[in-house]
Amino acid sequence: MPEKEKLRIDKYLWAIRMFKTRTLASDACKAGRVKLESNNIKASHEVKIGERYQISKGPERKVILVAGLLESRVDAKKAVDYYQDITPVEQTTAFKSMFHAPVLKRDRGTGRPTKRDRRETDDLKDNFFEKPEEPAEEH
Repeated sequence: MPEKEKLRIDKYLWAIRMFKTRTLASDACKAGRVKLESNNIKASHEVKIGERYQISKGPERKVILVAGLLESRVDAKKAVDYYQDITPVEQTTAFKSMFHAPVLKRDRGTGRPTKRDRRETDDLKDNFFEKPEEPAEEH
């Protein structure tokens, strides 16, 4: 792939597969979810090799370092050559631990759950996702 000297950030983020469409990348820039040195940047910002960007996509936070300029979208295996993911480990593990929910499986051949089984399953789920109660304030 030929490298370009000037490249917009929205096009770069789309090309390295950080966002599914260029419009989503542009919208993320407008919403302040793409930052350069803690400053919001516009979608028209020119990318330079060696710059460090903070990208927020929902609960996920990434920090990337530009390793090369990529004008057009390529497959994921080639795209990783054009950036380095330098997200701190504690951010990565915090994101992954958010999605650990109990997996409820039934043994094969036991049939459909009874009403009692269903209630027990619902109670288990409710207790898992329940926020801990705060102690009452004393007056």
